[in-house]
Amino acid sequence: MAAVEPSADGYVNAIQVYPYTEALYQLYTAPSQVSDIALRKGEEIVSVSAGDTVRWVIGDTESGGGDNVRAHVLVKPIKEDVKTNLVIITDRRAYHLELASTPETHMASVSWTYPQDELLGLRRNNSAAETAADRVIDKGLDIDALRFRYAISGDTPPWRPVRVFDDTHKVYIQFPARLDQGEAPPLFVAGPDGDNQLVNYRVRGRYYIVDRLFAAAELRLGEDPQQVVRIIRTDGRPAATDHDRPAAFDAGER
Repeated sequence: MAAVEPSADGYVNAIQVYPYTEALYQLYTAPSQVSDIALRKGEEIVSVSAGDTVRWVIGDTESGGGDNVRAHVLVKPIKEDVKTNLVIITDRRAYHLELASTPETHMASVSWTYPQDELLGLRRNNSAAETAADRVIDKGLDIDALRFRYAISGDTPPWRPVRVFDDTHKVYIQFPARLDQGEAPPLFVAGPDGDNQLVNYRVRGRYYIVDRLFAAAELRLGEDPQQVVRIIRTDGRPAATDHDRPAAFDAGER
């Protein structure tokens, strides 16, 4: 199984942040450098196991206190060009990592976001001010079928989406706050000929629900200057630069 590699877009304050799924994650380390694996707040470590405990120093500790306590696993290789695997079992989930020691690259820290947990939390913790329609993103939404496979790029207006996912049938675009109808950006989906087509969607709370899948789309608002946010499905064709954006948009729908 290929490991999920770090990406430049995934770094937040020098910490590589992966969206959590049941996958194998890559961690690059270096001799004389400690790499920190930070788990979710409140998560308790049950066991930590490594394939090679001779050439790797591995330990665990905690930071914070009370509701903010966070478990950390610290790893350090004692030489270059060695690899091993690491399995961390907690009271909530399992983390599988591939550790590689190299003089060229060193990742100071890795952590995760937990999209499925956040979606479940949204369904439990909606405030009393929200309407009944806002309390559930969509009827019949299958949490287990969700795919978080979209990259968001372009401008950074206040309404820039925080997450995009699909359930293999519909695409859900989550915005950072409740959308005001005066600032709701229209959605354009890339057609098979590279042209942008205004697509129908429903607004529910802070979500756009699109009743079809797409490989590339844009949210646009304003005229001079126009704010543009792009959404590209990452398991389709690679996203292009602004100079050759039409090539990315001819990916069409898959």
